Amino acid sequence: MVAQVFKVDLNKPLVFQVGHLGEDYQEWVHQPIVSKEGPRFFASDFWEFLTRTQWWVIPLVWLPVVGYSVNISKQMGHTLPELVLMVMGGIFIWSLLEYTLHRFLFHINTTSYWGNTLHYLLHGCHHKHPMDGLRLVFPPAATAILLVPFWNLVKLFSTPSTTPALFGGGLLGYVMYDCTHYYLHHGQPTKEVPKNLKRYHLNHHFRVQTKGFGITSSLWDKVFGTLPPSKVGEKSN
Repeated sequence: MVAQVFKVDLNKPLVFQVGHLGEDYQEWVHQPIVSKEGPRFFASDFWEFLTRTQWWVIPLVWLPVVGYSVNISKQMGHTLPELVLMVMGGIFIWSLLEYTLHRFLFHINTTSYWGNTLHYLLHGCHHKHPMDGLRLVFPPAATAILLVPFWNLVKLFSTPSTTPALFGGGLLGYVMYDCTHYYLHHGQPTKEVPKNLKRYHLNHHFRVQTKGFGITSSLWDKVFGTLPPSKVGEKSN
């Protein structure tokens, strides 16, 4: 007997379908549907609502937290130049974390039912529907959970007085990342630098998904040798 190939019904909620694709999931998820109309994830309106976030919510929610965190270090005696250096250090830490998460977690290969399902929720949905504007940024509730291990990570190599500002800088880096990511998909840059960055990121989506993991810059792709080639003979999955 020949096993029947599972087919995803795009007219039904997707999250609990994609796991059934098994080993075919990776090929399916990297065949993008270019439409601003996003798919439905869940049958439940409550859970569906939690998956949709307007881009402007990110700076609205997190920039006050950045300011509060940096101010704690200020109150503990640090000067303005020191605070600037700590914030820049936090942004630098985030840039490496951005690359690492995107390369090793967001692009992990999965074949099991729950592996495919979780990957789709985390990042696969973005590659399948790259122009879905309501699922381009990370929902604040999920970010809040992830900030706990990030805070503890910063504490490992910093002092009590520098931790808040470094954390605030990292969080600022995240805000810059999410807003930049949204702009690269939906903005129409006229300056050369953002135009090149947009071209660089869309190349990751539509030509070589195994290269070009930087979003806000190509720094770590250069460091770790994952820069996409200037010319690609064929699409890579």
